[in-house]
Amino acid sequence: MTRLHVISAPVRPTSSARPVARWVAEQARAHGGFEVTPVDLGEIALPFLDEPEYASTGIYTHRHTRDWSALVDSAEAFLFVMPMHNGGFTAPFKNAIDHLFHEWQGKPVGLVGYSAGPTGGAPAAEMLRPVRTRVGMLPAQRTLALPGIHELLDGSGGFRAPEGAAGALAGVLDEMASSRRRPVAA
Repeated sequence: MTRLHVISAPVRPTSSARPVARWVAEQARAHGGFEVTPVDLGEIALPFLDEPEYASTGIYTHRHTRDWSALVDSAEAFLFVMPMHNGGFTAPFKNAIDHLFHEWQGKPVGLVGYSAGPTGGAPAAEMLRPVRTRVGMLPAQRTLALPGIHELLDGSGGFRAPEGAAGALAGVLDEMASSRRRPVAA
């Protein structure tokens, strides 16, 4: 089975991503092709990039970067659950990507975006595409966009998936399961 990390990208303590990420992780487990590990960037609490060397060197002096490197390196694929803020993705999420380089390379990655408005975070997902490509991830062509996120959350911290969301997510997972990790050129 493929080791999949479902990464909740926002760091805000009241983020809508957590209930969505729990649902995504449940769906990924039920899919059957993945060994799923939930990862919450809010709990990881990376500081802004403070390494003296470029990430591409793989030389990390800080414990938080070495721990993050080990966690990311242990995955074979990623599913990012991310909000859209002001038309884009968040700085802490970009920071988490920028901390590393080789650990991302050749690994399939899918996106689940959400927003309060009608786009479901699609502009943020599109904005992230060149970043994922630049660090060598294998972006899934399919994404899941969840518009009107506030109507999809219940008062007890749960997420009510809209009609068709489970099928759309299954399509993303199918695509990721069929992707093969590409070896990184030396």
